[in-house]
Amino acid sequence: MSASTLRRGSPAWAGGSAVLLLAALFWLSLEYQGGVVLGIKALVAPSFEQTSELLLYYTWWPRLAVALLAGAGLSLAGVLMQQVLRNPLASPTTLGVASGANLALMAATLLAPGLLTLGREWVALAGGGLAVGLVLALAWRRGLAPIVVVLAGLVVNLYLGALATVLLLFNHEALSGLLVWGAGSLAQNGWEGAASLAPRIALGGAAAWLLLRPLNVLELDDASAKSLGVSLAYLRLAGLALAVFITGSIVSVVGIIGFIGLAAPNIVRLAGARRLGERLLWGSLLGAVLLASTDLVLQWASDALALPILLPTGAITGALGAPLLLWLIPRLNLRASQAPQPAMGVTARHHAPGRLLRRLGWALLAAAVVGLLWGQGVDGWYGIWPNDWDVMQWRLPRVAAAAASGLMLAVAGTLLQRLSANPMASPEVLGISGGCAIALMLGILLLPDPSRSLLVGVGTAGALVTLGVLVGLNRRSGFVPERLLLTGVAVTALFEAVRSVILAGGDPRGQQIIAWLAGSTYYVDVQSAVMVGVLAAFLALATLPFTRWLDVLPLGEAAARALGIRLNLARLVLLVLVALLTACATLVVGPLSFVGLLAPHMARLLGLSRARQHLWGAALLGMLLMVLADWLGRQLIFPYEIPAGLVASLLGGAYFMWGLRRL
Repeated sequence: MSASTLRRGSPAWAGGSAVLLLAALFWLSLEYQGGVVLGIKALVAPSFEQTSELLLYYTWWPRLAVALLAGAGLSLAGVLMQQVLRNPLASPTTLGVASGANLALMAATLLAPGLLTLGREWVALAGGGLAVGLVLALAWRRGLAPIVVVLAGLVVNLYLGALATVLLLFNHEALSGLLVWGAGSLAQNGWEGAASLAPRIALGGAAAWLLLRPLNVLELDDASAKSLGVSLAYLRLAGLALAVFITGSIVSVVGIIGFIGLAAPNIVRLAGARRLGERLLWGSLLGAVLLASTDLVLQWASDALALPILLPTGAITGALGAPLLLWLIPRLNLRASQAPQPAMGVTARHHAPGRLLRRLGWALLAAAVVGLLWGQGVDGWYGIWPNDWDVMQWRLPRVAAAAASGLMLAVAGTLLQRLSANPMASPEVLGISGGCAIALMLGILLLPDPSRSLLVGVGTAGALVTLGVLVGLNRRSGFVPERLLLTGVAVTALFEAVRSVILAGGDPRGQQIIAWLAGSTYYVDVQSAVMVGVLAAFLALATLPFTRWLDVLPLGEAAARALGIRLNLARLVLLVLVALLTACATLVVGPLSFVGLLAPHMARLLGLSRARQHLWGAALLGMLLMVLADWLGRQLIFPYEIPAGLVASLLGGAYFMWGLRRL
């Protein structure tokens, strides 16, 4: 990509323009607060008898200082990660560092509050270090190839987010104060945050400068670097440890700030900053300006528009960063060390697929019987008879809804995997579930008393819009699998940002939304279960006439056209079916179950390679997985309950990580 994207050979132009923008926003914000002269006086010689000067001295100025420090630090960490991993999409958010730090702080708050007295940054550092260590372990066998690293970061982010949701569900009151902080709040009531961050960011910057020459060696290939006597393992460890330390320090003070560590380094790179020293300098400056500018605009908008909810700066930067990532993906070279993609249908075909499908059907029936008739009560484990309607009226809708949602997600995942010839595609990974969830959350909050059928329509619209974005951005590249997956990363990041804003806003419906996002079948009644079951059966049967398309499409465009398939029509029909299936399932079990990835993958590993067999096998496995997840969620910590969607996401995420490790 030419450096002329922003300005030929001039990173200073991008940095200077950003500084001018910040200066203009700074001046306007102070004018709104009472004038520039008053603002400077409040900083230099505040009068403690004037409320306006006190507010400026203890809130406005510290907030600006923290924004500048956090933005510079996150960009510095992003530059280090991108240099060490040779991956332009590495950042504290995409590699799970911020999510790991956030989860560690939540767990310490609940389980070991004494650890926080040692310093929140050390707890955050431990969590972030473990998260990035897990990502590296998953991607190490593939030489830290960009697409594998980003996929590992995505699944670790989702997995840690699921664990955080479990903690939040059972400790909502104790952790409610962390919702705003976790969404990236820069609000300050003194100089403590800035005083804590300043020496740590300065130390990180100095250490990065000392490592500048050794890290420059990483521009070379491994063989050349080793010939110079450089220990690559120790050098990479030092660079990543420094990036994790900087990120952990920032997260411990302001929470999760999205995409600054990804955006600033790539913008200065596209502006012409090729050398590491230039990227460290200009990237840190641009990161500081981006975060501070976003925060100043957000403060002005919140006051001017009298918004009824708090908008955390970190979540807003994540929402703005998602479109930026979509813009960056086609402009970045992701092919240099790309991992080979497994072909569809590489496993041996099962010699008796009909017998295998019957066995899966019997396993599903056995799981449903256990889910309906066996469980725990106040007196321990017990069984019931099928005619015990007092208990059955509660269990039957839940088991039916879990099976129906598993069926729909499995069929949707199968369609996507065969359509894209990519075994890692699924509604969850491609962001379709996230887009559907965004629409559903907005529908719950904005529509007056929405009916379930209306929410299905809203969710379908959200899924279709997401699919439209996926198709629009990837059509010219021929739906290259890695670009599809990275587009899903961006959509998922946008979903996380919207969720954070909604939960941090203090809306009393927040707990209901958390429960729904977790995928609980608790609220499903008999009528809803019947409706979901009928929809699932209808939509699943509607895919069967298209099995010829699904057999041919994995062979590629040329083969499909030669066999007379109208590709645009085939893709449109199949993607509409995916949107409907995803919306209906997401409405029941939330957006992060991983069943859409897990069930088709397992069916193919069992040898069900033909499209019709693949669909039936994935459908049975999806239903089996969700029924088991629902039953386990009810029994594991009885009398409390873990939602089925969360149990499925924890199991599916673990399987996905195992699959990445073997990729």
